[in-house]
Amino acid sequence: MAAADADGADILEFQAMLLEDDDMLAPAFAAIAQGRAAEAAWAEAFDAEIAAYGDQGDAVLSARAADLRDLRDRVLACLSGAAVAQAAPPEGAVALADDLSPSAFLALDWSRLGGAALTGGGAAGHVAILARARGVPLVVGLEAAAHSADGALVALDADAGALIENPSACTRAAFAARRAAGAAGRAESAAAALRPAVTAGGAAVRVLINVDDPALLDSLSPQICDGVGLTRTEFLFHGAAAPDEDAQLAVYARILAWAQGRPVTIRTLDAGGDKPIPGVTVDGESNPFLGLRGLRLSLRRPAVFRTQLRALARAAALGPLKVMLPMVTIPQELEEARAHLDAACAQLAAAGAAHARPPLGIMVETPAAALTAADFDADFYSIGSNDLVQYVMAAARDNPGVAHLADPRNPAVLALIGRTVAAGKARGVEVSLCGDMASSPALIGALLGLGLDTLSCAPAQVGAVKLAIGRVA
Repeated sequence: MAAADADGADILEFQAMLLEDDDMLAPAFAAIAQGRAAEAAWAEAFDAEIAAYGDQGDAVLSARAADLRDLRDRVLACLSGAAVAQAAPPEGAVALADDLSPSAFLALDWSRLGGAALTGGGAAGHVAILARARGVPLVVGLEAAAHSADGALVALDADAGALIENPSACTRAAFAARRAAGAAGRAESAAAALRPAVTAGGAAVRVLINVDDPALLDSLSPQICDGVGLTRTEFLFHGAAAPDEDAQLAVYARILAWAQGRPVTIRTLDAGGDKPIPGVTVDGESNPFLGLRGLRLSLRRPAVFRTQLRALARAAALGPLKVMLPMVTIPQELEEARAHLDAACAQLAAAGAAHARPPLGIMVETPAAALTAADFDADFYSIGSNDLVQYVMAAARDNPGVAHLADPRNPAVLALIGRTVAAGKARGVEVSLCGDMASSPALIGALLGLGLDTLSCAPAQVGAVKLAIGRVA
């Protein structure tokens, strides 16, 4: 639940950040200055922004439009003095709606609700992220949800993406059996999480975890993993200003302390694409996923990049920390980043600050990096399967219209993973995989068959992944 709370906090923090965007708020303030009523000025300004996002035909931008609608309505409620309705759902009820805003989702009592079915929404939306973090069964884009009457008896099958109205006694019994099996499976996974990961043939596999926010570590024992394979740092930049060196150091030190001597890999800022950050990312790019994002953006923002590298070098003096660079395409980018790290260490040495030079590795998430992995003088490789699948298959992972193409089992994807593993072995450096593929028990056999022996998965999936490893010969 800590992970879910962190996701909720991140989303509300993102909305608060939108309220600090002067460019977005300027039309409303200008209209108010000209005598327009505050409610009307606010609604008109946000309606224009919502229309601009929603008309692009892009799943990620549509999700941002949903955030803006939520923010518009919440501020309007405050301006008008209207009370925000508090839901009191019956036990096991399924919420049916066109869509849910993040704040509406967070206001619902999911300890009582059984799930949600939406006619709108999408996998890229914040509500979908919150639902996954909380383990809430959710089906989106479900036309049947619009036709079910309030109070009707329904069965929600999130695995099949179906809503069954007036289910038969046989169907209800089958659903009850599945719930019982799910509870038993969760208990088995919880026990497996505390054991080492070993294949049926006796080969040891390192299982690391992905960290989105250090807050989730409070409810986790480091005994479940062999370290942290991916720490995302975007949450640090959600405030009104970029975090300073000391603030970043405190966060990195906290993660190292939690890990108790286990290795911790921290990814430098991966902004851009579907992760805009005011004042850092570039606005108005026609295709932000192919524009300035990840390391490309950091190299264009040397002050921000250098501050983060100094904090990471100082943290490396406290424990086994590694630095990972996102969205690397050509070896020259790695060399530029290495020069920045060298300069950051030199600055710390000149100031007499305790530090250590951390190993510097790359995420392999572009076809170019996978095909030429042997040409990168990286200290380690980490395969980012989410973006790798997206770029290899030319299919956005959050667009349901091309979901059938974004298949991690496609031979082209597997071939590039295998090529990267071979390059790492030839160079004698570690290769891990930290994308969603590592959290999917059904794919573990294929990944180990490609030669991987280090996987970094979602904390909630550690037990299931270890069980899957144990079934591999």
